[in-house]
Amino acid sequence: MSTILSLAPQNVWKHFYSLTQIPRPSGHMERITEFLLNFGNSLGLESFVDEVGNVIIRKPATPGMENRKGVILQAHMDMVPQKNNDTIHDFEKDPIETYIDGDWVKAKGTTLGADNGLGVAAIMAVLEAKDLKHGPLEALITKDEETGMYGAFGLKPGTLNGEILLNLDSEDEGELYIGCAGGMDVTATLEYKEVEPEEGDIAIKVTLKGLRGGHSGLEINQGRANANKLLVRFVREAIATYEARLSCWEGGNMRNAIPREASAIVTIPAENEEELLGLVKYCEDLFNEEFSAIETPISFKAERVDMPAGQIPEEIQDNLVDAIFACQNGVTRMIPTVPDTVETSSNLAIISIGAGKADIKILARSSSDSMKEYLTTSLECCFSMAGMKVTMTGGYSGWQPNVNSPILHAMKESYKKQFGVEPAVKVIHAGLECGIIGAIIPGLDMISFGPTLRSPHSPDERALIPTVQKFYDFLVATLEQTPVK
Repeated sequence: MSTILSLAPQNVWKHFYSLTQIPRPSGHMERITEFLLNFGNSLGLESFVDEVGNVIIRKPATPGMENRKGVILQAHMDMVPQKNNDTIHDFEKDPIETYIDGDWVKAKGTTLGADNGLGVAAIMAVLEAKDLKHGPLEALITKDEETGMYGAFGLKPGTLNGEILLNLDSEDEGELYIGCAGGMDVTATLEYKEVEPEEGDIAIKVTLKGLRGGHSGLEINQGRANANKLLVRFVREAIATYEARLSCWEGGNMRNAIPREASAIVTIPAENEEELLGLVKYCEDLFNEEFSAIETPISFKAERVDMPAGQIPEEIQDNLVDAIFACQNGVTRMIPTVPDTVETSSNLAIISIGAGKADIKILARSSSDSMKEYLTTSLECCFSMAGMKVTMTGGYSGWQPNVNSPILHAMKESYKKQFGVEPAVKVIHAGLECGIIGAIIPGLDMISFGPTLRSPHSPDERALIPTVQKFYDFLVATLEQTPVK
């Protein structure tokens, strides 16, 4: 695991290594909060936890830089807990095992936590450094970003003093993000009374796995398969053709991760078993053919299991399966004025059905508030027709770009001077905390940037080693060239 300690810049990778040793899945922030607070105090810096659980550390300006605008360095402390089905790992107890594969740092069978651990590590390196030039600094390390941006939402006006916010939570080095999509959590629920399986039926569990998954914002346009959307194709056909009845369903576990695995238990007349197994094999071959350029190989297997105590009433089952089948998933629209950038999308993220309750969770995103409303209303209509209760929570507006931003102008000049090329300026189809924080602290001049990561929110997450040095060097240069007040 410690091999990453030899990587450059060592002052960033050593802090990232420390973070990999501290369990920090979303919702379990106690240990990482204490660690960060102790880190700030050990440097003699003003360090505290605000009332919602964000860690804030202040570092005074270096001599001669007191007249510069104050900078807020912002990242989030939590990570997405995803692992391969055959990986034994407890995200609440076990460290992340890292290794180097060519130019990439990866984790053994789990998410790496470079999202947003490398951002936190870069902030720690800046706070610790004694040889940098910078104006007044504030580190804002937020809690539970991945599950609802709760730290950003809970930030109180007046907590911070800075005029510029540098968000270190994007995933392509050489790109500066000046806007992001807004989002809404859509949840559909239904309670029902289970019925007993038919006498003479048998129970079959089908399991779909091996998908790439990934970030439901950054990678939603790459055509990756959604495990829930594949599984519903099998379930609906099994019901229609082989008298199958649905007992339970479990698929996906994070709203902002494209679901990689899903399973269901169905009951069928014993005489239909062979035909059902044939359908499983047919679907496995079909899915692999359809996604051969993206998802090879997809595994879809069936096994006999004990008969469940209950199953979904037939009329509820049919409406529920139809709603899942009809649910919008993936890209709805690109930005008309920026054709290569996603504007609106949805991720059918989590399905949990069984024991008398159905719970379906979707993350809808859009950089257009009107299109976000259109999409969420469409989703509400879809599941309402199945008799489900639909609620909307955690909504936030997008971050509207400011092409005349002073810090953007300074950073573009700095990047070209350092690396000889212009950085790309983009709007990202993901939920960054900038939009929320900017609404709480009006007038902030904000930019998001970071090293190159791939497949965050999945066990394929990896960080491109050479870009971490460039990212940190660029951050240091940006702090040296912060505009005067």
